[in-house]
This record gives sequence, C-alpha cells and structure tokens, in this order.
Amino acid sequence: MRPFLSSIAIPLVFAAAAAAQDRAAEVQTAFVRAQHLKHGINASEWFAQAQDYSAARTDRYTDAGDIALMAKLGFDHVRLSVDAEALGAALYGYGTPTADFLARLDRAVDTMLGDGLAVVIDLHPSENFKQQLRNGGDSVDRLAMLWRQLAAHYANRDPERVFFEVMNEPEVSDPYRWAGIQARVAAAIREAAPKHTIIAAGAMWSDVWDLLALEPLADGDVIYNFHFYEPHAFTHQGAVWGEPWWSYTHAIPYPAAESSMAELLKEVPDAVGRYQLENYWLNQWDARHIRALIDEAAEWGRANHVPLICDEFGVYREHADPDSRMNWLRDVRSALEADGIGWAMWDYRGGFGVVRKQDGQPAQVDDAVVKALGLR
Repeated sequence: MRPFLSSIAIPLVFAAAAAAQDRAAEVQTAFVRAQHLKHGINASEWFAQAQDYSAARTDRYTDAGDIALMAKLGFDHVRLSVDAEALGAALYGYGTPTADFLARLDRAVDTMLGDGLAVVIDLHPSENFKQQLRNGGDSVDRLAMLWRQLAAHYANRDPERVFFEVMNEPEVSDPYRWAGIQARVAAAIREAAPKHTIIAAGAMWSDVWDLLALEPLADGDVIYNFHFYEPHAFTHQGAVWGEPWWSYTHAIPYPAAESSMAELLKEVPDAVGRYQLENYWLNQWDARHIRALIDEAAEWGRANHVPLICDEFGVYREHADPDSRMNWLRDVRSALEADGIGWAMWDYRGGFGVVRKQDGQPAQVDDAVVKALGLR
C-alpha cells in the first residue's frame, strides 16, 4: 500500500524541495564568486585600527597609487577593514563623526573596483565594540542596524566583486551566542543586499578550530573564512601585544633548528614563556605540519559543501628572520592553494606588510614576499 499524503503534507514536501533547490543554487553562486578571492591583500590601519580617521590621514596612508600597485603585483582582491564606531558615526551621527568618512570609503572601494580588484568590506570593530556585543542585547540590535545600512549603501555595487564580511574576529566566547548574532546580521545584510555574497566567521579569533565548531548558516550564498597564524610563537615574535613573552623573542627560525633554539630560549625570562617557546621547537613545525592543519579546514568545507577563504595570515616582520618568514609564507600559501582555498595576506603596509611606506611616499615592495606568495 502506498503511504498516504494529506492535502497539507503534499505542499509542504514541495516547499521543502524548492527551498533545498534554492539553497543549492545559492551555494553554487558562492563557490563561483569565491574564485574572485584567490590571492588577496589586507588594507589594514586605514579605515580601521587607528585613532585618526580624518581625510588628512586616510588620504596619505593608502592612496590610489597603492591600490594600483596591489593590482600590479597580482593580487585579485582587497580585504578593506572598516571601524564599526567610525562607520556608525558617519551613518548616524553618534559618537565623534568624521566628515566625509563614508565618501572616502566609497572612493577607496570604487578605485579598487576600477583597477579590477574585488573588495571584501570587513567590519573590523574595536575591543570596546566587541565587549558590548558579548554582554548586551542592544549592541546586537545596533550591529544588525549598522549592517543593514551599510549593505544597502553598497547594494548597487557589482555583487560579483563586492563581498560583506560580518565581523573580524568576534571574540565571543560562547559559540551559541555568536551563532545567533551572525545569523541575525546575515539576515539583515540579505534583506538590504539580496544579490551579494556574505563572508562568515567562527566565534573567537576566526582560527581553524573556530571554523570547525561552526554550524553553517541557512543562507547558502556565504563563504566561510578562517585566519592562520600558527604557530604564534613564530608569527608574533617581538610583538608587544598578546602574550607578554613574545616581546623578548626575535630571529626564531622556521623550521625550528636545534642549534639556535637552545640559545633563544635563554632570552625569555619567565618559565611559562620558555615552556611555550620550547613547544614550538619540539613540535616540528614545518610544511607538513601546516598542511595537516589546513587540511582540517578544507575537510570541514567539503563536509558542509561550502566555499572557504583564509582572509588573514602573515608574520610580524620587525623581529623575524627574513628567510624564515619567507619559508613560512610560502608553506602556508602553498597549503591553502593545494586545498583550493583562496587567501588574503595580512597586510599591505603594516607590521606584517608586503611593502614599506612612509606616509605620502611611494611604497617600496618587498620582492621576497611577492615571490613567497607566488605572485609576479
């Protein structure tokens, strides 16, 4: 006997099938558009991560010549970080508004598009903004409203080449809370810009393990991103933020060499720091180790049938051995490409940069970094 389907059940079955078909089409769109994000660069400390967003500063920090150079070097997209509070001030007039902030941001986006670059508009808030998001419902309302307005503003730009990244490194320790926040923000973006692709991230620092814990959104037109700075003992040597002992380290080799690591351990004054640095040495960090970790991200993408991008990776350059830095950049970039994952190096002219530049002066390209990235 055939199973009986009621007059109510039959429409529901067809609706579910249609919804599944629609989502499959959305996922296919995301996969196709991810091809525009194969090898990118982060435009940092320009419209985010700064104290001064005046025209006097932003106009000289990164200019049209820099954008043209990004395209000339072979990058295909730029991840453009935007401070949430400065953006909110420009859109709504709260806080300390900066005159023509949004007009200057438009000029940057349109110049990139004009030079053939895709653009990831990355909401890159301060610690204060993220702290509020962790603790209050009103902050989630403000975030959704901010994204609705921002997405509407750029909805008329080419959806093939303009992408909306929900938030950089949310630092929300509760992954369930972040899942709810991200779903709500994605819905606000989709309402305002129905044709554009969204970029989503895990709850804390957007590390590989944050990605692995993520449940994909119901929206199919989404690319999922992660950041890769492993091992931090190498990539953040000499940094004065993060772990206190990083500031004591310099010239750490990659791959680790026994002949030099024993002496480098003596530079770290505290036992915990020495223990962590010794773990870097003994854990045999090399191309094989890095590839195994990135393979985990790639497998998550395959299992969930979604496209991936690694939109941050890099080495703090001021205290790194140049050859070791190039070895690491090459190994990470090669592992990502072997798994078919697009990437964006951190960053253009900051502490991890591909160029050195004084404000208002032409950029000096680090040819070794360009070579390590496999670019021309």
